Amino acid sequence: MDGKPLRLIAAADAELGIGLGGHLPWHLPNEFNWFVSRITAVSEPGKKNMLIWGRYSAVNPSQPLPNCYRVCLSRTLRCVPPGADHVCRDFASAIQLASLPPLSDTIEIVWVLGGTHVYQEALKHPNCEQIYLTNIMACFNCDTFFPEFDQKIFRLLDEFPGIPGEILEENGIKYKFQVFQKVSRRQI
Repeated sequence: MDGKPLRLIAAADAELGIGLGGHLPWHLPNEFNWFVSRITAVSEPGKKNMLIWGRYSAVNPSQPLPNCYRVCLSRTLRCVPPGADHVCRDFASAIQLASLPPLSDTIEIVWVLGGTHVYQEALKHPNCEQIYLTNIMACFNCDTFFPEFDQKIFRLLDEFPGIPGEILEENGIKYKFQVFQKVSRRQI
């Protein structure tokens, strides 16, 4: 596989809702801290992960994060918005950026943070290998949704290193961390 590993990460309610009015519809600080720990983890000092998100995503890293190069997608912005290191017009340009020097020597993983259209494009990309999808076990009045995906192609793993397997609860909301792994064509 050429290029960097591509992973999607999100938290979604029982109806795959991920946002309301450009914000997360729940307040789960521990779940969010876990999310941040995933996207900032690198194998060695000096390495970085690339974070890609759409301009209107509910998850918009406005503050610098360690070990991260932040790319905002926008067709209309002419300058880099606060909280980003770079702006790209489309998903393909952002992916290409990770493969060009000097970033190609630094970037380990490309993480997609949303929104819906960015997730849809990422799911079609050949380097998309994993989906980290926190199952929020409740329904919220969302207006933005994680796209449906083929669970014959991305299979839910029973266990994954570093991922708690039990149901957790915070602020009266139950949730469970899940990882879906892309299977090879031979396994389908």
